[in-house]
Amino acid sequence: MRARMALRYSNVEVEIREISLKQKPAAMIAASPKATVPVLVLASGEVIEQSLDIMNWALEKSDVDHWNIQHSEQEELILSNDTTFKKSLDQYKYAIRFPEHPAEVYRAQGEVFLQRLEALLEQNIYLCRDSISKADIAIFPFVRQFSMVDEAWFKTAHYPALKVWLEHLLQSALFIDVMQKYPVWSEA
Repeated sequence: MRARMALRYSNVEVEIREISLKQKPAAMIAASPKATVPVLVLASGEVIEQSLDIMNWALEKSDVDHWNIQHSEQEELILSNDTTFKKSLDQYKYAIRFPEHPAEVYRAQGEVFLQRLEALLEQNIYLCRDSISKADIAIFPFVRQFSMVDEAWFKTAHYPALKVWLEHLLQSALFIDVMQKYPVWSEA
């Protein structure tokens, strides 16, 4: 999602291929042996396999609203999201696979990051300033997933600024545009 949002924002022309992970095309596996999405194959043949790397590549091509700001907290926030928060999210979302603790323990671990985001959003409309930055787009899909694990709990959780931020991004034209469904691509 974050890779698609950055690609759309930067107006870089790419061909989006919807992949069925149950029937991975041989061309995708040949391009990227990790065999997961996203994968961006450049005209030069270079392959970019990580969503954050795709975001950075797209923003290097075009960044008209200056998403890629020099902000002391931006890169550290993204790193915390992609490591600690992502681990807690996966354990919370798939708690049955992690029977060492109940889901609520993993949720509480993830909430440490949500509390940090809430504090930032009490100061600014977005995470690092009053306009959108790379941090917002890089982190948003993970907070969205977290909010969907137990929607009833999330609705009652005390994160007013975070909920406004999340809802604003969910209703954005950019998000709605990248969420359009594509037919599953086939090599045939």
